[in-house]
Amino acid sequence: MSRVPEIWLLTNARSGSNNENALEDLLSHCSRCDMKVSRTLHFPDEDLPSAADLDRAGIERLAVFTGDGTLNAAVTGLYGWGGEIMVLPGGTKNLLSKRLHGDVEMGEIVHRVSEGAARRIRPLIARCEKGDALAGLLAGPGTAWNSVREAMRDLDLAEMAQGASEAMTKSTSGAMIHCREPQRGRAEGYPLIEMTPSHRGLQLDGFHAEDVGEFVQQGLALIRRNFRDGPHTRLGLFEEMVLESADGSAIGVLIDGEPAELAPRAKFEVAPCEVDLLATDHGF
Repeated sequence: MSRVPEIWLLTNARSGSNNENALEDLLSHCSRCDMKVSRTLHFPDEDLPSAADLDRAGIERLAVFTGDGTLNAAVTGLYGWGGEIMVLPGGTKNLLSKRLHGDVEMGEIVHRVSEGAARRIRPLIARCEKGDALAGLLAGPGTAWNSVREAMRDLDLAEMAQGASEAMTKSTSGAMIHCREPQRGRAEGYPLIEMTPSHRGLQLDGFHAEDVGEFVQQGLALIRRNFRDGPHTRLGLFEEMVLESADGSAIGVLIDGEPAELAPRAKFEVAPCEVDLLATDHGF
């Protein structure tokens, strides 16, 4: 592979850091670093690139400037591809970008990569039956607050109000979930459990609330994706675990922010990402 290869760039205008000025700034950084962007794909107006699309065009590096949800779809959709993916902070929280590069601006990442200060890795991710989480996975009735976050993004006030009411009901009276294998945490379970993948395994945190005010606090933290703002307990670090809902109902999950439902008893495990990502942080 050449030192500074020709690349394709994937963007999403709905992501937190994506706007015309940010895109122009990114392209300017690429130009200054002699990194030629031969094509820019604007998701969802254009399809995500496939391995065949990239290989046919002779592209060996894809830059992804989106939020965690679109990034997840792009990366997992390229499992098995022989090229490499440069993750850039194009969303609100940019959890995977921070994991790979540290808390730095996109220009610094482009500079590091262009200078050869990056290496290809396949980081551990969180895997469940419905998909892989590259940055983090949330499970439990508390994930209902995500609908409020989506309504806020669309500036839908009516949907925000309705969603907040429904999320509060599910968080306070919905079936709590338990860590069963191994047995960990409170006997009454949790409305929200977070799994964070790292090179050490899956970090498990159980979030709880003792009164309505704390449930609201937890919901607002979920909307802002500042999960640890609310009361929580570190449950441990595992290679795999089984979660179970208290009443046999389906377990709601957010996989890198995207909603899905799992069986009442669901297995989660760490697994290596199946395509190469570029990392520039010394932690890797």
